[in-house]
Amino acid sequence: MQTEMTETMRRRKYFFPAVLTILAMAYLPLWMGSSAAFGQSKYVPVTTYDPKRNAAEDIEGAVKEAQSANKRVLLEVGGEWCGWCHALDKFFQTHPSLLSLREQNFVTVKINFSEDNENKDVLSRYGPISGYPHLFVLDSNGTLLHSQDTGVLESGKSYNLEKLIAFLRKWAPAG
Repeated sequence: MQTEMTETMRRRKYFFPAVLTILAMAYLPLWMGSSAAFGQSKYVPVTTYDPKRNAAEDIEGAVKEAQSANKRVLLEVGGEWCGWCHALDKFFQTHPSLLSLREQNFVTVKINFSEDNENKDVLSRYGPISGYPHLFVLDSNGTLLHSQDTGVLESGKSYNLEKLIAFLRKWAPAG
């Protein structure tokens, strides 16, 4: 009986510190305000055209996220004033498979272009823009791969599903 009790006490001696260590490793980042626990990214997607945002920092954050997630960066340049920008947003929302294809392969960043902030310095890195919205595809290092006028992706007063799918597949990362 005493041998069994000694064995139980010995197991507890190692069991509880091990459990505490595991719990501390799992929850310490949460207690310290980090969202990196459990594989969560610190990256917060830029989903609105906000003239107050720092586009250079947004792109830098997206590039870091793309590197860690093996994705490419999709810059969507436009503004709240842009009807075609809202039409594109609505088109993605009403086509879940298209939205899923984009989210699986790209870190999407909305870059504001408006009277309040044209983001000239940042956008000058990528070449001319003929209309809005305009898409730029960057690799995971932030290098421009493609500049896309969205006019060729339109159909009537909306967008063409097959053309958008083909665009996303063509520029998705290999693999």
